[in-house]
Parts: sequence; structure tokens; C-alpha cells
Amino acid sequence: MNKADLVTSIKHKKSYLCVGLDTDTTKIPAHLLKAKDPIFEFNKYIIDATIDYAVAYKPNLAFYESLGKAGWESLEKTLEWMPKDVFTIADAKRGDIGNTATMYAKAFFEQLPFDSVTVAPYMGEDSVTPFLAFKDKWAIVLALTSNAGSKDFQQLSLSDTNQPLYKEVLKKCAAWGSDENLMFVVGATKASYFKEIRTIVPDHFLLVPGVGAQGGNLQEVSQFGLNSSCGLLVNASRSILYAANDETFAAAAKAEAKQMQQEMKTYLEDYLSW
Repeated sequence: MNKADLVTSIKHKKSYLCVGLDTDTTKIPAHLLKAKDPIFEFNKYIIDATIDYAVAYKPNLAFYESLGKAGWESLEKTLEWMPKDVFTIADAKRGDIGNTATMYAKAFFEQLPFDSVTVAPYMGEDSVTPFLAFKDKWAIVLALTSNAGSKDFQQLSLSDTNQPLYKEVLKKCAAWGSDENLMFVVGATKASYFKEIRTIVPDHFLLVPGVGAQGGNLQEVSQFGLNSSCGLLVNASRSILYAANDETFAAAAKAEAKQMQQEMKTYLEDYLSW
């Protein structure tokens, strides 16, 4: 999916909600465990319940890879079930160089029909640019994450610039591609940083985890993170997936997604006049 189509979808749904499909068999409703493929059965209900409010879906690959062949089959079926007009993110956090990076890109862009994949930039330019060689596909680079451990490296000041490392990541990576094929992960629990981040990457989309169960503030993220083309995909996983753990789970997920979309609609109107 190209940027224009993504923006069109956001305008149509008045939403920048991404639903994270971190599907855990220990947390899904017990009655679904009787299904032939419980993971897919759960995902199918979640997608159908939230499709009017979400513009993107983000399967976390660890939850599928951990199940071996059966997990990959669940993932493939989940992707086939998704409507073609939603933006799909492989939350894989791949980070290797050269031919290996190219093979990762082929796995997610050719063998699996993802629009994007999350990438760790620690190994430098040649760990990111192979993902940028595919038309209408995206690399989503980890910049400033929402976990407590982000302080260990991402927020360390560099001696030659006196700036935190994550700012250098934003600057360098932005030069390797464009706002048509590069996004950045910026955690919602770091909402106070969004204003500064927008001075470095004013036009890029930001994938924002941490709203909902992790306590991120959607209003602050929107106020400082929105740009003229929206520029945000705000992810919610647990708060939607596990809004209920009985037969009402799909209805509860729908209600949670609708509530977030309605709040997003307000911010699009307030800050962008959409």
C-alpha cells in the first residue's frame, strides 16, 4: 500500500487505529480452544469486529513463530482474511545486513503479503535499505520504544552531539529512504518527546505502541504527533483483544475499537480540520 492509499483510508474511516494481533492462546476465550485453529478463529472475530474502525493490523510474529508450522498457518490464514484495503504490519523487528536482510524482506513482502515490517537499525544502513527496494512496501524502524529498557541505549547522549541516540537514528534513517517508504516506531509512553521528533521527521508516519494497556495518552500523542497527512498509526493490542474473555469478546473488542476511533475522529477534526 502506498502513502496516498493509506491516507485515503484514514480519511474515510476517520481513524488512525492499528490493532495489534498479539494473539495468545492462554488468554483467548476458552470456548475458542475447541476450534481447529483457535488463533485464526480468534483473529477472524477480532478483524470482523474492528474493521470499521481500524486502518491497520499488526500481527506480532513471536506469537505465531512460537507455535511452529501451525502458527505460520494461522498467520497466513489471518492475512488472507484481512480486507485488501487495510495496511498490514509484520511486527518482526528484524535486524541483519546484506543478503540476509534481503531474504527477510522477501519473506514478508513476497511469500507473505505484508505492506510493512518492523526493523531494528542497530547494524546500520545495510540492515534497513534492503527493505526499501520493494515498491509500495515499508520499513518501520525502531526509534524510541515504550519499554523501560529504552533508556539503556536509545536515550543515551552521544558525546559528539550531546543528543540522545534515538535522534541520530531518526536523522540517519530518514536520509536512507523517504516518507513514502519509511516509518518510525515511537512509543506513546514517551509522548512528551513527540514535539521534538516532529522537528526531525515532520512528514513521516509514526507507528505508536503503548496506548491503552501500557498507559500512553492518546490526546498527547495526537496533539504533538499529527501532521498534515495524519502521520500516525496508533497501535492498541491487549486493550482491544482482551476487552472480554467470554462469548462477548468480539462485541467488547468492537466497543473498545469504536471508542478509540471516535476519540481519533475528534483529534483529526480539531488539529487537522478533517
